[in-house]
Parts: sequence; C-alpha cells; structure tokens
Amino acid sequence: MLRIRDLHAFYGESHILHGVDMDVRRGELVTLLGRNGAGRSTTLKTIMNMVGRRQGSILINGTETIGMKAHRIPRLGVGYCPEERGIFSSLNVSENLLLPPTVRSGGMTLDEINAMFPNLYERRHSQGTRLSGGEQQMLAMARILRTGARLLLLDEITEGLAPVIVQKLGDVLVKLRDRGMTIVLVEQNFRFAAPLADRHYVMEHGRIIEEISAAELPSRRDHLNSMLGV
Repeated sequence: MLRIRDLHAFYGESHILHGVDMDVRRGELVTLLGRNGAGRSTTLKTIMNMVGRRQGSILINGTETIGMKAHRIPRLGVGYCPEERGIFSSLNVSENLLLPPTVRSGGMTLDEINAMFPNLYERRHSQGTRLSGGEQQMLAMARILRTGARLLLLDEITEGLAPVIVQKLGDVLVKLRDRGMTIVLVEQNFRFAAPLADRHYVMEHGRIIEEISAAELPSRRDHLNSMLGV
C-alpha cells in the first residue's frame, strides 16, 4: 500500500528527514514512534507533500508520488488527519461531515459513521466550537472516512484526551482495520499504540532506527521504553 525509500524532507534550509525507508502492507496498522522532534509528524506531512521540499521515492498503491501536487494525493485514496484536527468551528457536526468531497468510491456512508461514532450523531447539530476535544478528534477522523480513503495517516489522535475517549478511539481503529483499511499512526501514547499495531517503526533524528513486530514486542518492550523515554 505504501513504500518509502530514501525519503528526505526540507523546510527552507532545514533538513528534517534523512533517508527514511518504510513499508506498509495493505490492511496493516503501523505506528511511528519516537521522542518529540524525531520526525514522525513530518513523515506524514511529507507523504502528503506538505513540506517545503522532498526527495526520494513514495509509492502509494504502486504510483510514484514524489513529484505529485499535494491536491492529487488524496485522490489515490489517502486520508490525512492532522494533529490540529482542522475542524471548521463555525459549522455544525453534520456540515463538517458533508464538506469534504468524495475522492474515491467506497467511502463510508453517514449511517455507517453514525454507528461508529454515536457521540457525533448525538451532537450532529452542535457547532465545532461546542465540541469537546474527543468529539473534535472523532469528527476529524469521521470526515476523512467519507472521502473513500483506504490509507489513513493519523497524527497524535489521543493527545490531551481523557482515557475513556482514548479507549473509544482504539476500538474505532480496530474496526477500521477489520474493514481492510491501512493505517499509519503517529502516537506518543505507547500504551495505547502497543496492543493495536502489527508493526512499530522507531524514529530518531529524522531516520527510522528500528522496526519491531507485534510478535517481538513482549521481549523488546523494556528496550523500546528506554528508547522512547517512557
């Protein structure tokens, strides 16, 4: 689904990613772990061509996208949920959900979204400014599911949320993977990410320094905790 080779990213003169290599197979949930400033969020933005300059290779479903304009990348079935969520505060929940265009067939219907996010259905007439942080995060995720995206890039979706909401988001990720979606999850909360992911990539100083499978995780947990400073 996603194949990255020797990926470099720049903001002006600042060289942020230094030759990232990673693969994500169809239907996998893969995490990008690392300390703040490791380059995890920049990796997602670079896939979406939202950095100053990038070089290397990014294949999405076999299509090379390194020279592709940013607005064309979602049409390959990629949905990006940024850390800042991007909710339109002046619109209500229903209007936020209806705003994004359908870029590929197979997007989730409003009924399916309401079943997956019952909180949003209850708050469907509430403005974005009146939503809690957890409800905003659910809305940001639900919005990209309508578009037909099959590859989801999710950036720090649990940050600042109550444990009960974090658990609900974990349940949603499991359901999405069961539907065959492919997910790349940037996450600081290792306890949340550990039981969900098929594989973990660890980043440091703009490079991937380690790959740990779910099967390897129990024996590598102490080592991983020390690298992440958990």
